[in-house]
Amino acid sequence: MRLTVFWQRMADHFGEAYADTFARDHVMSELGGRTVHQALEAGWEAKDVWRAVCTAVDVPREKR
Repeated sequence: MRLTVFWQRMADHFGEAYADTFARDHVMSELGGRTVHQALEAGWEAKDVWRAVCTAVDVPREKR
């Protein structure tokens, strides 16, 4: 998954304004105690980060 697709999915789910805030501030156990930004900077694949977000916040199946 390209980062542009990842960020579009984040914006679609959380809204344009909140997506980045969530990605910066929300520490997720699914990402090993990292935020979305930290996981991406650490080299996690965007698709794996998106799957973790989907699990953590119960994104509907049709948006996954």
